[in-house]
Amino acid sequence: MHLFYNPNISNTSKEIVFDKEESKHILKVLRMKEGDVFKITNGKGSFFDAEITNANPKGCLVKILSEEIQQPLPYQLHLAVAPTKLNDRYEWFLEKATEIGISEITPIICEHNERKIIKPERYEKILQSAMKQSLKAYLPVLNKAVPFKEFINSEKTSENLKCIAHCEETDKKSLKSVLFPKKNVAILIGPEGDFSSEEIELAKKNGYIPVSLGESRLRTETAAVVACHSIAFVNEE
Repeated sequence: MHLFYNPNISNTSKEIVFDKEESKHILKVLRMKEGDVFKITNGKGSFFDAEITNANPKGCLVKILSEEIQQPLPYQLHLAVAPTKLNDRYEWFLEKATEIGISEITPIICEHNERKIIKPERYEKILQSAMKQSLKAYLPVLNKAVPFKEFINSEKTSENLKCIAHCEETDKKSLKSVLFPKKNVAILIGPEGDFSSEEIELAKKNGYIPVSLGESRLRTETAAVVACHSIAFVNEE
């Protein structure tokens, strides 16, 4: 099944026109033609069946035939993950987390961050591509990068289960021991140099549970994917 993304399509849409880049992909790469039917998602929970009515490579016109609403995840997962030194590792995390299932992502700038500049436009494209590849109808929300303390303050009134995964040899619970199904979760994942002691203490004072993701010392992007999969596993029926 070929799945395409258009954020502007809704249940009142009768037809839409794809931009030049997407039109060329539909007609030149996939060799589709007038009368062919494929699916589109708006990233907000719906699949639409669409039929090509004008195979113009500069602006492919399609007619909307039907809508199928998809059930959301039984939980909301918000991962706040520090950007990695190598950008492609963060992009790998974004791709895999989208495939597994995630609701929201916030890059957080910590004391030990080596990278403090991100490319949101590039990240958005990766999220969209991963959503389409994994045939999902919900596009994860990508927030702007914020300092660690700002993120902590923004989540003060949140009712999420809040966890911080760090490497310090202090009292921590295993992540799986604090999770249970259908509970919204926010998890902090630090940079290659880990969170500072001050950051860990600030998180704890604001209700974050220190957690371990296993006995191995994991890279930032691996830790984020392990956390993502752990929560998906707990919510499997």
